[in-house]
Amino acid sequence: MKSESSAIVIQAIPVAAEWQRAVQRNKIPLAAKVVVTAFLAVLVPVYLHTYGPTNFLWFCDTALILTTAGMWLESSLLVSMCAVGILLPQCLWLADFGVNLLGFHFLNLTSYMFDDKLPLFTRGLSLFHGWLPLLLVWLLFRLGYDRRAMVAWTAVAAGLVFACYFFTPPAGAQPANPNTPTNVNYLYGFNDQHPQMWINQNLYVILLFDALWLVAFLPTHLALRKIFVAPLPAAGLKLLPLRFL
Repeated sequence: MKSESSAIVIQAIPVAAEWQRAVQRNKIPLAAKVVVTAFLAVLVPVYLHTYGPTNFLWFCDTALILTTAGMWLESSLLVSMCAVGILLPQCLWLADFGVNLLGFHFLNLTSYMFDDKLPLFTRGLSLFHGWLPLLLVWLLFRLGYDRRAMVAWTAVAAGLVFACYFFTPPAGAQPANPNTPTNVNYLYGFNDQHPQMWINQNLYVILLFDALWLVAFLPTHLALRKIFVAPLPAAGLKLLPLRFL
């Protein structure tokens, strides 16, 4: 029985791969591109007015913009980068949001979703954190997973961390606009009221980025390259070859 089951599983793997490649050939429907772009066209001016431009330095907001671009370009690389970067962190966002809905507190990642000082419409736009991971998985089925994504997202994430650390307010800051994001990407700890005091702040940022790479980016990359087939030769942006894991 065990040998028969193993044979079935082994035979199913190439069938699944062929099915994914057939889906890739159908590309991305125009309707999906238009809907996501329309959402982004609403979100960007609202966020700019409410939070200011630094809000787009959050990993998730950057991923939303890159995903939209990836849909129009039908770029497996852009979509794969975003998947590596946010699939696991967005699961934490969803878990925290669900706990808050039940009246409890978890990581306080979504406390702003229950802040009556923010318009309900603005908070509603942030629900993209819930559907963006599902969209990315669907896009990976259609475009395939580009293994260069790990290196590419690491570079993007490092750039975002640098920009946030040197050009955005730390935890506990009180900017003129009370809605201006502080402690972007949690570079000062998970308490927005004051910076972490455990270790040297510069060392903390380095350790945080290393932890993200090891706990979120790398495992996601390893899982996605097993689950999804590589993109077809015509898919994705033609960039210079990158070494990848």
